[in-house]
Amino acid sequence: MGVSGSGKSTVAEALANKLGCTYADADTFHSEANRLKMAQGIPLTDADRAPWLDTLQQQIDTWLAHGQQAILACSALKAAYRELLRVDDPRMRTVYLKADKVLLHDRLQNRKNHFIEPALIDSQLQTLEEPSPSQAL
Repeated sequence: MGVSGSGKSTVAEALANKLGCTYADADTFHSEANRLKMAQGIPLTDADRAPWLDTLQQQIDTWLAHGQQAILACSALKAAYRELLRVDDPRMRTVYLKADKVLLHDRLQNRKNHFIEPALIDSQLQTLEEPSPSQAL
């Protein structure tokens, strides 16, 4: 978990490859309307995120029901979002990736083929509720 540009997708995909498990990026579960908003630099609201979080929760439930190990790269900026997604505490772990604002802006400015607008960093940093060390690695 972490804001855009923190390295979630890169780290999650590398870890999934190393462990030989499923990798998914939560961004692919967003509606087209959410993607368009973010591409225009418009921050998502809790109402925008609610159906996306429900879909992610269902996907996590499916992985767990089938005993499938998976790594999901997901912003999960608020504690409430993480609680919603943490459907089976003993089998789930959260990893928090943190980077400073300058690095985040630089990464997003240089990112190709992604819909997140660099202007959203400020909004994401304001929304972010950092997990405590007991809540995430």
